[in-house]
Amino acid sequence: MVAFFLQYLQFQKRKSPHTVLAYKTDLEQFEQFLLLSGKSIEAAGRTEIRKWIVSLGLEKLHPNSINRKLSSLRAFYLFLLREGKLQANPMQSIGSLKKPKRLPVFVKEKNMENLLDNTEFSSDFSGLRDRLVIELLYGTGMRLSELTSLSWDKVHFPDSRILVFGKRSKERWIPIHKNLVLLLKDYKQLIETELPGSNVNSLILTDKGKAAYPVFIQRIVKKYLSLVTTEKKKSPHVLRHTFASHLLNAGAEINSIKELLGHSSLAATQVYTHNSVEKLRQVYRQAHPRSGTKTD
Repeated sequence: MVAFFLQYLQFQKRKSPHTVLAYKTDLEQFEQFLLLSGKSIEAAGRTEIRKWIVSLGLEKLHPNSINRKLSSLRAFYLFLLREGKLQANPMQSIGSLKKPKRLPVFVKEKNMENLLDNTEFSSDFSGLRDRLVIELLYGTGMRLSELTSLSWDKVHFPDSRILVFGKRSKERWIPIHKNLVLLLKDYKQLIETELPGSNVNSLILTDKGKAAYPVFIQRIVKKYLSLVTTEKKKSPHVLRHTFASHLLNAGAEINSIKELLGHSSLAATQVYTHNSVEKLRQVYRQAHPRSGTKTD
């Protein structure tokens, strides 16, 4: 029945050759495992499937890879049910494995200080613009889409704050520090001087005076983060993670960080507490006189 299932995927579901091959590989691996029990794949039950999951785990296979194989089994047994070859689905009560949580990648405080205090940005329009991009993303935690949609009418200089249009069409005010206010004023003046013909209301502009687009911002961020970090990820979202992590490490209340980030639930913000806890562990290991000693 595996051959019929693969034909079904190829000709009726119009799956790509790569996808069909993946299903074929997963099902053949399960059939190979079943040789030990003497059962065919059509006769396999929950017990055999669970034993296979355990064996895959013992092989140190990543949960994502195991879940993909389970997905192949689900599709196969649903096919058998529709074809009348099974009375019950052995995958009925078997769920996917929990995926390990990935901690947000962020730049260390000393590295951000080095970037903003010691890096020489050019004094022309592009240099000031690049610095503003970094300062805005790190100083406000806004998303890439929020930065590219930012316009001058959303900047309120008297109160030192910016109105951001976020996800689900929600607006939120974000305070900006004094140095960022001064930088914005200098940048605006430079636009009027060097790009007098530009009538674009977008805050971040390209060298030609057009509204900046996502890839343009990503290139700027990658260029400057490459100077201070060896992390593989060097994106605007890394600066958003950095903003939140540094606030939390400095003692900011997590609900306040949630509002600044524009998260709809606290669960999305709590991921940053893992980085904070890890920092506490590091401090403990370095500072406590007994943390590195062996007990008798």
